[in-house]
Amino acid sequence: MRAITISSPGDPEVLQVTDEPTPAISADEVLVRVHAAGVNRADLLQRRGFYDPPPGATTIPGLEVSGTIEKLGSAVTGWAVGDRVAALLSGGGYAEAVPVPAGQLLPVPDDFDLTKAAALPEVLATVWSNIVGRGRVTAGEWLLVHGGGSGIGTAAIQIARHLGVKIAVTVGSERKAEFCRELGADAVINYREEDFVARAHEICVHEDGSTGADVILDIIGAKYLERNIKALAADGRLVIIGMQGGTKTEINLGWLMQPRKSVSATTLRARPKEQKIAIVAEVAQHLWPAVVSGDIRPIIHETMSLADASRAHQALEDGANIGKILLVADAEGGQA
Repeated sequence: MRAITISSPGDPEVLQVTDEPTPAISADEVLVRVHAAGVNRADLLQRRGFYDPPPGATTIPGLEVSGTIEKLGSAVTGWAVGDRVAALLSGGGYAEAVPVPAGQLLPVPDDFDLTKAAALPEVLATVWSNIVGRGRVTAGEWLLVHGGGSGIGTAAIQIARHLGVKIAVTVGSERKAEFCRELGADAVINYREEDFVARAHEICVHEDGSTGADVILDIIGAKYLERNIKALAADGRLVIIGMQGGTKTEINLGWLMQPRKSVSATTLRARPKEQKIAIVAEVAQHLWPAVVSGDIRPIIHETMSLADASRAHQALEDGANIGKILLVADAEGGQA
């Protein structure tokens, strides 16, 4: 099978098309013939040598795909060869075929665009597990998400709206700001022109007169830690899922203790298989019906061929995208 491999850590040019063995599957897995794969910032980190796959996982990048089931493991039930699926992966998505634990599959209806389905598993699972699982956000609370125009951000806006959560997002341009407003964001903060801490306290006003975000979903890390804590309301929860702004900094624990604020950090890829299966099951129950109905939709910036993986990485690094960039491995079989 064709696959994209990393010749050595470095710039996008290190991504190469190679011929790899079609992977075997275990009893609880299916083999998915990949139609399209989502491109995520975690893939960029892996390419640079900063985000190794979990033990036992393939070194082929790619954390989400759509496609059709080509082969079933001996213990798999409830699925059939030929079923259209989207899948959450630990790696291997930049290829023509990938093994997937059956519990990490989502069904793609016949009238749903199979290419667009590849944009959903990683962002839905990441946002759900962090704002609900870690952040414990509830209807009526304020959620602040950094990077509103990203795949994570555009998904978070729609999920928040679906859950009855009020959402503010940060963006770096008016073009992205306007898109986020149209998508349903309650407030948009241009971080290049405004202090997001001050704006969070102006926007996120509670019935008792207190201010600040109840939950913050952060992709920046160390660079934003102090300001994120200050942007939280009392009892607020900061959930860090990215390190674009570094990994090391110092904080004053007093900022957390008296107002009962909390900070947690997590990655989805490194979680045990059992946790991923549980998260996918929650996505299937709570979000997937809204995807099928069109209330939550994939936001696609651009689709490229699998061979153009290096160009896709460069486009994501340039940061002009609104929504996801996808790699299409199979030129046929998109919308049924």
